[in-house]
Amino acid sequence: MTESNTTAQTAAWSKSGWRARPRIQMPEYPDAGKLASVETRLASYPPLVFAGEARKLTSALGEVAKGRAFLLQGGDCAESFAEFRADTIRDTFRVMLQMAMVLTFGAKCPVVKVGRMAGQFAKPRSAATETIGGVELPSYRGDIINDIAFTEEARIPDPDRMLQAYTQAAASLNLLRAFSTGGYADVHHVHGWTLGFVEGEKAARYADMANRISDALDFMRAAGVNQDTAHTLQSVDFYTSHEALLLEYEEALCRTDSTTGKPVAGSGHMLWIGDRTRQPDGAHVEFLRGVQNPIGLKCGPSISTDDLKRLIATLNPKNVPGRLTLIARFGAGKVGDHLPRLIKAVEEEGAQVVWSCDPMHGNTIKSESGYKTRPFESVLQEVREFFDIHNAEGTYPGGVHFEMTGKDVTECTGGMRAVTDDDLSSRYHTACDPRLNASQALELAFLVAEEISEHRAKQAAAA
Repeated sequence: MTESNTTAQTAAWSKSGWRARPRIQMPEYPDAGKLASVETRLASYPPLVFAGEARKLTSALGEVAKGRAFLLQGGDCAESFAEFRADTIRDTFRVMLQMAMVLTFGAKCPVVKVGRMAGQFAKPRSAATETIGGVELPSYRGDIINDIAFTEEARIPDPDRMLQAYTQAAASLNLLRAFSTGGYADVHHVHGWTLGFVEGEKAARYADMANRISDALDFMRAAGVNQDTAHTLQSVDFYTSHEALLLEYEEALCRTDSTTGKPVAGSGHMLWIGDRTRQPDGAHVEFLRGVQNPIGLKCGPSISTDDLKRLIATLNPKNVPGRLTLIARFGAGKVGDHLPRLIKAVEEEGAQVVWSCDPMHGNTIKSESGYKTRPFESVLQEVREFFDIHNAEGTYPGGVHFEMTGKDVTECTGGMRAVTDDDLSSRYHTACDPRLNASQALELAFLVAEEISEHRAKQAAAA
């Protein structure tokens, strides 16, 4: 990094230091006493994740930064209290396993699996209020803050919702850990991960891949695979992540790691800073610079190269591989206008980062039927542009970041099942932004696997 940036943010850090910084996209709670009481209760609760897990994820992402692995990050746009179901968690986890298997088998590289789960309760909004039928009320900001019901009372920020979010996140993590290590993720069950409503060409392609994997496993077993390898095939490392938007919640769950003496965010393995809250001198950057978890940074069209350099120096001053993931989100047809200059800025700093593509947020439109949607072809186009530019720049396209679900929803148009504008109303269940369904997510995984394989082939040819 340049000399001017290596000394950035050397001031002492405390977990409450963000309170002295400018804050945006956060609620103003009407009852300060109630808020303080909830924060005190949360501070006494066990952390949801542990420092060793966060360090292990940083190490895995370090392999991605070095071009030796790939990051798959996906899950709900905003987790819901009302929609909380064990089968919903299972089905999203199952789709993630399918996608990861497609990427591992097709691209021949390890896949780091990170869910937008067990903490993705708060959402930034483009406007502080919304108007329906001539009535203007505060915007819904996620179940951890207020309620989606369009009433004045429901939209009042309520600190008690943080306690419910904690309870739901703890239950989700408990189930995810059981799925990850209790046999459900055993690669020998690769056929059993298929969801019933996934059909068509990509489902047949997945079935063929699963058959080939099963044949390979049969051969390994016949050849006398050792017990250590067998254990590896029976479980997966699965991590959780969310946008660190509600800093009262994040501070209350921040802990000191007994092994290293360093602070760790106990709310999730990986936290990210949104495109709306990435001000270099803002509250969100101030809080996250001090925790040892791996950090994501959303990079939209408005980010300047100077701000990016400041943020890199602030969030990863020691240039640790895997500490910082830059999540590009520009929109189809716009990647070429912005990504090359950001890549150049990172290269000038000598920064070791993970480059990830979020093809969801820049491609949101309002359909003719009035539903917010994302055309699947636009999502595919942005992914292709992301890989094309990294191929041209000689850098590694290390990950993808999707909003998706294992439910059979109709929220994004297009895909193999050809969801149309007229179909949106039939199974539109999202609490906020439209998500890919399992069929669309699997289709996208095959595209990404092809892009990674092509990228590796070009690198090998150039070498």
